[in-house]
Amino acid sequence: MSLGDDHEPSGGYGGTGQTRTRLPEGTSDVYGGARRGGRSSSRSLVTVVGVVVLLIAAIAFANRGGDDSPAGSSAGDKPEASSTAASGTKPVQSKVAGIPAGFTHDQQGAQSAASNYATVLVSADILKPTRRTQIVQQVFVPNKQAALQDQLNKAYSRTFLSQIGLDANGNAAAGHTYVSRTVPIGTKTTSYSDTTATAEVWCTGLYGTAGEDSTTPVTSDWFTMTLQLEWSGGDWKVDSFSQKDGPAPVPGDAKASSADEMAKAVEEYGGFTYAR
Repeated sequence: MSLGDDHEPSGGYGGTGQTRTRLPEGTSDVYGGARRGGRSSSRSLVTVVGVVVLLIAAIAFANRGGDDSPAGSSAGDKPEASSTAASGTKPVQSKVAGIPAGFTHDQQGAQSAASNYATVLVSADILKPTRRTQIVQQVFVPNKQAALQDQLNKAYSRTFLSQIGLDANGNAAAGHTYVSRTVPIGTKTTSYSDTTATAEVWCTGLYGTAGEDSTTPVTSDWFTMTLQLEWSGGDWKVDSFSQKDGPAPVPGDAKASSADEMAKAVEEYGGFTYAR
């Protein structure tokens, strides 16, 4: 599901009915050649490259000398490696309507808020009318809630839900499990002030319907969400957001699981509260 700054729902990931078709073996290689070789040769190459990288890193570290200048001291510096690591600070201490709330009033809090909001905005819950209302009221700034609620209700109408195999309450047919789950990979702020912030969240996710006779089997996707945030009511809230494809890695060689295995995994494995 994707909403632009003007809150117009568009087709795409997150329950909007988009389907993907897996190409036959040998026709989907991104480099236009034959299928990649076995895992053993790849692992040997990775081992050799890994040793070389470690040696270079060790030499570079030894040559650093006594430079004790703080990392990131200049606003124009490129991000240090540590800037992408977990900070170790808990993002929130509470939840409202099952959604993390009470983020810190700083860049770390804005990024944590954006990550957690991405998981609910592109989820199966957004297709359920009652749950959708709770999400809108908790995630968005008050002056945007009514208009956005109306837009989403129109976008996820009974007709639309029926087209993707869901009933009026957003539930899949008996024997099927609808899946739309988002996992943030990383996040950054591209602008920040005491009252507003823009955060980008790089995500991967699953979407589709698990079931033996499903015409839209569960597949994966990679996308980046940009969230415009405001500090409102003592917390970070979303003013608007948009979504674009990628960056996406080269597909791996993992064997696809059965519909039953996928449905069981979705039901048994819970989600996380995401921290910057």
